[in-house]
Amino acid sequence: MATVDHSNVVPGTVHLVDVGEQQASAKSKNGIELIPRPSDDPEDPLNWSKGRKYLSMAMVVVYTFGVGMPLTLQYSVLADITADTGISTATLVEGTGYMFLLLGFGCLFWQPIALTYGRRGVYLISTLLTIPLMVWTAYSKNKAEWFLHRILGGFICSPIEALPEVSIPDIFFAHERGAFMGLYVFSLFGSNFLAPLIGGWFAERWGWKWMMHFGAMFAGLAFIILFFFMEETMYFRQTLEGLEDETPVAAAAPVLVNGEKKLSGSDSSDVASQSPAVIYEKRSYVEKLKWFVVVEGRPTLSHMFKSMYTPLIYIFEFPIVAWAGFIYGINLCWYNVLNGTASPVLASAPYSWGSGLVGSIYAGPIVGAAFGCIWAGTVADKLTIWLARRNNGVREPEHRLWPLLLTSLLSCIGLIIWGVGAANHVHWAVLAVGLGILTFGVVAGGSVALSYNIDCYKEISGDTTTSVIIIRNCLGFAISYGITPWYTNMGLQNCFIMAGFLSLGCTLTFLIMVWKGKDLRRLSAKKYWKYAALSSSAH
Repeated sequence: MATVDHSNVVPGTVHLVDVGEQQASAKSKNGIELIPRPSDDPEDPLNWSKGRKYLSMAMVVVYTFGVGMPLTLQYSVLADITADTGISTATLVEGTGYMFLLLGFGCLFWQPIALTYGRRGVYLISTLLTIPLMVWTAYSKNKAEWFLHRILGGFICSPIEALPEVSIPDIFFAHERGAFMGLYVFSLFGSNFLAPLIGGWFAERWGWKWMMHFGAMFAGLAFIILFFFMEETMYFRQTLEGLEDETPVAAAAPVLVNGEKKLSGSDSSDVASQSPAVIYEKRSYVEKLKWFVVVEGRPTLSHMFKSMYTPLIYIFEFPIVAWAGFIYGINLCWYNVLNGTASPVLASAPYSWGSGLVGSIYAGPIVGAAFGCIWAGTVADKLTIWLARRNNGVREPEHRLWPLLLTSLLSCIGLIIWGVGAANHVHWAVLAVGLGILTFGVVAGGSVALSYNIDCYKEISGDTTTSVIIIRNCLGFAISYGITPWYTNMGLQNCFIMAGFLSLGCTLTFLIMVWKGKDLRRLSAKKYWKYAALSSSAH
């Protein structure tokens, strides 16, 4: 497969909708082509029942909340931690910046392991290690200790940033990805908003230290749920997305069970013969509890170690990947701005709120995140199908970018309402609305960027997602490091007016991608198909 030249095939351009008498394959549903094309194996995650797929997605959400909430409980109690430990608010926010930096670069370690040995084990290890991390956080005494456990926390919890983006395409087709990617991004940001809301009131009653112990217990509960209900979704197929008609389809995915090579199984029967030559065997529940799956033909160790640095190369070789990371990173910046200013602003006069009320302000962002999820997910998916139908059934990844037109405007408006409102001491309800509007843009923008990256370069998206997250979190680190002196020296009003128009200008660069995105994908075709073929042959 590596010797075939596919440089004339544009990555990401696929026949998605059957128009008129078209039918690109026998595997289409309601006129929509199933991309990637599923194999004949009932244990292929693309062939799972809806209930089984939804349970798998629910476990991704459980993991995201189980790790995301404990890691962000401190946002509404920064003033309390400062008063108790003497660690300045600027230092606490700076530590969060280091955490975000490691949340990005930690993916270089965890993601290749998950792509080689399976997703389930990485999810479980990450959740389990979060428990002692949160206990340690409760005993923070100085700046060095705070930085150390924030850095370790970023590394331990980094799978939350990139692994769900691999698990979702494992089980859902191209025309469904946006909705479930939106649900994941909502879970990611929603957990980060729900944590300070709950944590603020919890801290007022029992203190911020016991709030951290609560985070450890919450992670422990998530670990138990994941251990019993999370199923492995890793599946190696012989087809490349966009070249299904040119490459052979794998008959089945062999699995080593008790030292014997068997074929993956079926939901409906223990042994189901799909053809005279192929027999599929159902895995038992106990076998599904294994942390890691030994699959015949998995990537070699050398390929796994190579994947620990190739995401850095992809940043420079694929401009679209760099742009997706930039858009996601810009949105993360405004999320960090929110978290870095909410407690200092609302804990000071004239508001003088306690940690409970400060946490309650996050109700606005939760509502905004929910609507942002729907906009970038369900609405974007339907828009993509509609535009593909108008394009003679062909989907271009750039079709997914148009929802950014609204998010760019709303992010700008939300930032200005928050900053100007806080500077002029407006009613807290106005601030909550501003934060909700801002969060709509943050969640939708991040979700669209992730989905666009996967749509463009599906076959190497496990690595390019890491590239996107590294860029995103480097930008998040920079803003976490600089937000406190920025608004302190410039003033809230001027700072956030500038931030609003920066957000608008940066997000509107999507118009350049709508214009030239396909040309960039065409220019990268030779490199992409080479990497995709190498990735497939490594399996």
